Amino acid sequence: MTFPKADKIKNVLKNIESKEPTLVIDYETSSKSDILKYKLCQEFIRVIKEENLTQAQLAKMLGVDKAIVNKIIHHKISYFTSDRLMNLFSSSRPLKIFLKVN
Repeated sequence: MTFPKADKIKNVLKNIESKEPTLVIDYETSSKSDILKYKLCQEFIRVIKEENLTQAQLAKMLGVDKAIVNKIIHHKISYFTSDRLMNLFSSSRPLKIFLKVN
């Protein structure tokens, strides 16, 4: 295996610069509400992967616009309340919640 050429690396870097990042949450410093919303977003991703769905298919199943699903899968939790995410998720799957108290 050889190392990629400089122009190929440049193209890859240029391509990823235009992509919107996915939120990564710090479990130590984040609020419990943000952690709950983050985990709910992860559940949507799990459904997409398990059922081999597109964002458009999930949006149709949930009855929302594709832009909403895109925000969910990129963990844009500031756009949502916990209630909204739980209601959306439970419209497609039974929602089982397990709370762990530390």
